[in-house]
Amino acid sequence: MIDFTAMARKAKAYNVVLTEKQLSQLDCYAEMLVDWNNRMNLTSIVDSEGIMIRHFEDSLAVLRYISIPMNASLIDVGTGAGFPGMVLKIVRPDIRLTLLDSLNKRIMFLDEVLHQLQMTGTSVHMRAEEGSRKPEWREQFDFSCARAVSEMRELSELCLPYVKIGGKFFALKGRDVTEELNAARPGIGQLGGKVSGVSEYTISDGSERSLIIVDKIKPTPSVFPRTSAKIKKKPL
Repeated sequence: MIDFTAMARKAKAYNVVLTEKQLSQLDCYAEMLVDWNNRMNLTSIVDSEGIMIRHFEDSLAVLRYISIPMNASLIDVGTGAGFPGMVLKIVRPDIRLTLLDSLNKRIMFLDEVLHQLQMTGTSVHMRAEEGSRKPEWREQFDFSCARAVSEMRELSELCLPYVKIGGKFFALKGRDVTEELNAARPGIGQLGGKVSGVSEYTISDGSERSLIIVDKIKPTPSVFPRTSAKIKKKPL
């Protein structure tokens, strides 16, 4: 389905060299995404070029700006159809991946992708604010990430409790994040985080992107995260 040469070229722009196996896995992933999308709403992007750029390239861009150590643990919060977590796992199979989403149909899809691509990983049907209350997950991950339209005040409360001290939370966002990020900084501090960088870039269809990186510098107080209703009603 995807153009292997074009995909390899797009990845190389982010210092990622894809093997034939990885290109084949991305191709299979794209085909499954389109097939399953006929039965459930996973994405509005179903053409091969759009999948390569808006899903795969956008996910791979993370690796230009963040150094992920070997065997690092990563939880993709509200992963949806698996972006960026599944793509990062294809490129970096050493990553210990957890995919979390509140809709079970998405988890069913991700389970099948992991099976078909013969990859290890954990996919979990659970709300983000519930998962980080579990002792086995709270502050146990090297990285948490989110690629979502939710604003940073909400994302930070949902994602930072998963990250161990010394780890990072990163969010894939659109270009203009200055106002949103300034509003979120006090809450990020309350949650034990500190913004360490914002990288701006443009993917190959001209879409402008920002990657916000937050370092976890101290424990998240036990009162966080609050319930989803409280987070939405009164963001930090």
